[in-house]
Amino acid sequence: MARIRSGSPPARPGYTLLGADRRPYQSAVPGQLGGHRRSRIYGRLDCPSARRAIARGGYVAHRVFFADEPAAVAAGYRPCAVCLPGAYAAWLTRGPAAQAPAQARRLRRDASAASPQRRGAK
Repeated sequence: MARIRSGSPPARPGYTLLGADRRPYQSAVPGQLGGHRRSRIYGRLDCPSARRAIARGGYVAHRVFFADEPAAVAAGYRPCAVCLPGAYAAWLTRGPAAQAPAQARRLRRDASAASPQRRGAK
């Protein structure tokens, strides 16, 4: 006879999505878009580029999901050039100043880190 465990609540069905504030939250509805936490890129769930990365492994550990595009943009993610070429082109023309503040800060930080610095120069 199977024994039923009491005292533990049943698991809540749902999906973990990333909000505009970059905090995860539970949703009864799956996300419409997927993203990569480290590269801060979002795209369609059937994106060929994301599927290749998932097949190679390692990508899944940093995968996040968004309810919609405004949530992804507000969280500081940029559109994927492969599966969202129109949104990506629009993102490029807006420039860093019009992007989400966190995204603009990251772009400035990356640009300054890439610039050659002279060490020990006086």
